[in-house]
Amino acid sequence: MPKKIVLAYSGGLDTSVILKWLQLKYECPIVTFTADIGQGEELEPVSKKAKDLGVKEVFIENLQEEFVSDYVFPMFRANALYEGTYLLGTAIARPLIAKKQIEIANSVNADAVAHGATGKGNDQVRFELGYYANDPNIIVIAPWRDWEFTSRNDLLDFAKNYQIKVPKDKIGEPPFSTDVNLLHTSSEGKILEDPWIEPPEYIFSRTKNLKDTPDNPQNIIITFKNGDPVALNDKPKKPHKLLEELNNIAGKHGVGRIDIVENRFVGMKSRGIYETPGGTILSHAHRAIESITLDKGEAHIKDNIMPNYAEMIYNGLWFSSERIALQKMIDETQKKVNGEVKLKIIKGNVIVTGRKSPNSLYETSLVSFDEKGDYNQKDAEGFIKINSIRLKNYYKK
Repeated sequence: MPKKIVLAYSGGLDTSVILKWLQLKYECPIVTFTADIGQGEELEPVSKKAKDLGVKEVFIENLQEEFVSDYVFPMFRANALYEGTYLLGTAIARPLIAKKQIEIANSVNADAVAHGATGKGNDQVRFELGYYANDPNIIVIAPWRDWEFTSRNDLLDFAKNYQIKVPKDKIGEPPFSTDVNLLHTSSEGKILEDPWIEPPEYIFSRTKNLKDTPDNPQNIIITFKNGDPVALNDKPKKPHKLLEELNNIAGKHGVGRIDIVENRFVGMKSRGIYETPGGTILSHAHRAIESITLDKGEAHIKDNIMPNYAEMIYNGLWFSSERIALQKMIDETQKKVNGEVKLKIIKGNVIVTGRKSPNSLYETSLVSFDEKGDYNQKDAEGFIKINSIRLKNYYKK
């Protein structure tokens, strides 16, 4: 039996019920930890709610800068997309939360940690692999795999019995299953479980409906240094402030919505509605600056390894030796990814309109139709003939 437990606590339905359930089941001190990674909410009510439920030690930590600089930006250097569309907004937050949760457990002499991830999802894997990577001896409690409840309706009944306040959505019902941080917002569950039903507009919280967006574009310039964005419209910004400002720009223009069915690590398909406004702009901008600063070989090998890198993050393997090794290779390619990208933001679109770099490999004299440059067009004849040998031989046979 654990002697003291640190719970990753959001103040929502699931973790509030879990908090009470842990108190009843284990009869030991429960410590709560809430990570401020840009949820955009006032977190003081979360602290009060935990204290009202009898918690003596409440930790709330602002991790926004660390989240963006040490997790989001390294991932964006890799141009990571899971299954071609998902910018990994939920997945990238979990290793940071797990790491900090273990640090708090060590500081308060807790021998166990707990989380609110369900037994059907990816987050249970991400949290627990993060826990074990940072403390191989920690006891992990996953209530959704252990308790008698089988649905969120069971949780609502439990909350009612113990006078636990349940948050409501915009139409006064218990909310969708949501995850919010500075990079993204996700919504799952309820009517969204039918992949044929269009998501209701009221679930979108960060991006405007296209019909309500401005008719005129907004032009911006993002400056990159070593693969990371460092300035917006020539004004230097701290990582989390830069992402925050891009979120505002993108959200106003309806940029960053996706409706996907993804393959969960645990083996089932899941439909999710994701909003990643500023991240969508950054994704386009980073690829644009790489297009003139990376050698073809570097760019192509990055594209080849990206799906594996993205899957590692999706599957909770941020702390794995293979992810760290790949990160070192990726970061090596970013040393000359410096310069500026011009973009036009309008009606859900991110349009690259220009890019320049002191490290540009783009040679006008080589590609221009108006200059000869250091290129003999007759050389192409031999190049083509050599490459045609295997084709001619194959089709002769």
